[in-house]
Amino acid sequence: MNYPKPIINLIECYKKLPGVGEKTAERMALSTLEMEQDLLDMFSNSILESKSKIRRCERCNNLSENSLCEICTNKDRASKVLCVVEEPKNVFAFEKVGSYQGVYHVLDGLISPLDGINPEDINIDSLVKRIKNEEIEEVIIAVRPSIEGETTSLYILKKLEKLNVTVSKIAHGIPLGADMDYIDSMTLEMALDDRKKISN
Repeated sequence: MNYPKPIINLIECYKKLPGVGEKTAERMALSTLEMEQDLLDMFSNSILESKSKIRRCERCNNLSENSLCEICTNKDRASKVLCVVEEPKNVFAFEKVGSYQGVYHVLDGLISPLDGINPEDINIDSLVKRIKNEEIEEVIIAVRPSIEGETTSLYILKKLEKLNVTVSKIAHGIPLGADMDYIDSMTLEMALDDRKKISN
């Protein structure tokens, strides 16, 4: 016996979320049916509001309710230091840490010719314009450590080489508490390349 059609549709919707398979989607759908009406209303309204009210910041491309996001309108931020990230969720990850006080630029992807993603398909041109127009002094490249990330970093570095701006990249290495036996070769290589001097 199959579930009624509305439940099947709900399961199919949940399956479209990243990392959600058939069994998880089924549990989520059945849990949704058990929600109190007030919670269900809040749940559905939140989805609709997020889709209708959230836009991209006109300056940094981060998620925002307004034309400019809270970070771009914050006068207390170090506006001459710009952190380049792959996607909006990376901004929120850095903000949770709380130690970075500069501004951001969201690329919306990484260069990946095999996937048909070229430099013009992500927000690199707008990055270069921002650096010129806002007289940015330092650019921190904070993209994931992968072939695509390295390709994107090198491309950005090439585009900025004639500008009077310091370019740095976040260190990638071995996480605290990690067992060396389980570290992949790329991480080990990056950890060696990003090594820091600790004594004379």
